[in-house]
Amino acid sequence: MASPYRLFFIRHGETDWNAEGRLQGQQDIPINERGRHQAGEAGKRLLRLAPQAGTLPWVVSPLWRTRDTAERARRAIGLDPMDYALDPRLKEISFGDWEGHTWRDLRKVAPHAAEERKADKWRFVPPGGESYAMLAERIRPFAEELAGEQVVVAHGGVARALLYLLSGVSDLVAPSVEIWQGRVLLFENGRFAWT
Repeated sequence: MASPYRLFFIRHGETDWNAEGRLQGQQDIPINERGRHQAGEAGKRLLRLAPQAGTLPWVVSPLWRTRDTAERARRAIGLDPMDYALDPRLKEISFGDWEGHTWRDLRKVAPHAAEERKADKWRFVPPGGESYAMLAERIRPFAEELAGEQVVVAHGGVARALLYLLSGVSDLVAPSVEIWQGRVLLFENGRFAWT
């Protein structure tokens, strides 16, 4: 990225499907009680890291779990909960026909495909879905537009694609990086750090 930037990334709070190990993809699953707590905690972490958070633009995936997380994070630090923009490019990776299933289910019903994915998580395309490589291309224009400071509330897959696009994390590593809920991932001029 040519322009200096600081991106404060918050992953949505936990959902029941996260807790059950179900692939959510683009299904509109709400955050659960733990997720609501994590959203508030992420807001407080953000404020400690960036006291100017209230003056920054907030850009949010349009799925309900991310909007609810953004609203709760903003409310926790005294901001208007509704003052954010939506960007459909930040939707989670699509797992297509696999959404709603657990990996345990898929290893039983589609063992060959599950093994193919394990061999190349970055390029594997689930039936009717998209690969991490495709997701990275979907959000590349967003990443290329980054300048200045902003807050993004999105998904684990989006964070992994941003690690690849913004911080040079390899396509072998990025799909397996743990993306925490209730914390803030700071991207700044080619580097990243968890807070």
